[in-house]
Amino acid sequence: MKRTQTRQVMIKNLPLGQNEHVYIQSMCNIPTKCVKEVISQILSLEKMGCEIIRVSCLDMEDAKAIAQIQKEIHIPLVADIHFNYKLALACIEAGADKIRLNPGNIGSKENVKKVVSACKEKHIPIRIGINSGSLEKDIHEKYGKVTAQGMIESAKRHVSILEECDFYDTVLSFKSSDPLLCIEAYRLACSTFDYPLHLGVTEAGTTLTSAIKSSLALGTLLMEGIGNTIRISVNGSPEKEIPIVKELLKDCRLISNVPNLIACPTCGRTQWNIENAVNEIEQYLQTVNKEITVAIMGCAVNGPGEAKHADIAIAGGKEEGLLIKKGKIIEKLPQDQIVSRLKKEIDEF
Repeated sequence: MKRTQTRQVMIKNLPLGQNEHVYIQSMCNIPTKCVKEVISQILSLEKMGCEIIRVSCLDMEDAKAIAQIQKEIHIPLVADIHFNYKLALACIEAGADKIRLNPGNIGSKENVKKVVSACKEKHIPIRIGINSGSLEKDIHEKYGKVTAQGMIESAKRHVSILEECDFYDTVLSFKSSDPLLCIEAYRLACSTFDYPLHLGVTEAGTTLTSAIKSSLALGTLLMEGIGNTIRISVNGSPEKEIPIVKELLKDCRLISNVPNLIACPTCGRTQWNIENAVNEIEQYLQTVNKEITVAIMGCAVNGPGEAKHADIAIAGGKEEGLLIKKGKIIEKLPQDQIVSRLKKEIDEF
C-alpha cells in the first residue's frame, strides 16, 4: 500500500518519509557509558535487521560515550534526552544522528534555540515523543482523561516551539499502552501534521502481550499507510523486539528479505518433537536475510500437501522425516538429522 505522504527528514544517510520504506528501530537497555557492552548489543541488533538505534543519555558520561560508540556501529544513533538541554548539546557534539527530546520540557526558549541551532548546523532531526501517561496536567484536566485529542494538543505545543525557531526536521510519535488509543492518536496526527511518524505502543509488556498489542495497533496503522519508522517495545532484551517487527512488516508486505516460517499446530498424529525443531529453526532464521519459505510439518499425512508452496519443507514422522523442495519429496531423513539438514538447505537456498 502507498505510505501517507509526509515531509522527508534525513537521519544520517536514511531518508525518513516520502518513500515506501518503514525503518526498524530498537533501543539499548544498557547504560550508554558502558561503551563496550553497548557496541556489542548494537552490532547484534544490526545483524538481526535493526536500522536505527536509540540510547539513553542520563548524564555527561553517557553523552560523551556516543563518540566512541559511533566509531564502531553502522546504523544511525538516536540520543534519548529528557529535561536537560546541556545533555542535548553534548550528544550533538559527540555525533548523535538524531535527538529524542520534547522542546517544551527543557526550560527557556533560549535553551531551545541553542539546541535547535546545534541541530541545524549538524543537520540533525528531533523526535518529539508524546506519551499518553505523561500529558501536561492542564491538558489532562481539560479532557478529563487521556484522549487522542489531548495528545495532539500536546504535540502542537512542542511543534510550535520548533517552528517558531524555523526548525522543521521533526519526527513525531504518539504512544500509549492502549492499542486502540494509539490507533486513534496516530490517525488524528496523520491528518493534523505533515511530519514523519514514529510508530510504537509504549509499556506494552512481555513478548506475548507486546506482540499482540503492537500487531493490533501498529499493524492497523501500517495497513492504512501510516508510519515511517517503527519500534515494538518488549520488556527485557531488545533482541526480542526485532523478530516481531520484521514479521509484522513482512506480513504487511512492507519488507521482503525476511524468511517465512510455516509450522503446523500439531495433533495426535505427531510422532516426533516438532516443537523443539520449530523453535530452533525460528531462532536460526532471525539472522537470515533472504526471501524464503520454510515449512515444518508434524506428519506425513497432510504435511507434503500443506507444505507444497514452501521452498524447503520437512514433514516429520516416526523416526524419520520427508525433505520436500518446491512441493517435491526429495528424500527421507533420520529424525536426528532434520534440523541440521534444514539449516544447510536454508544456507544454500
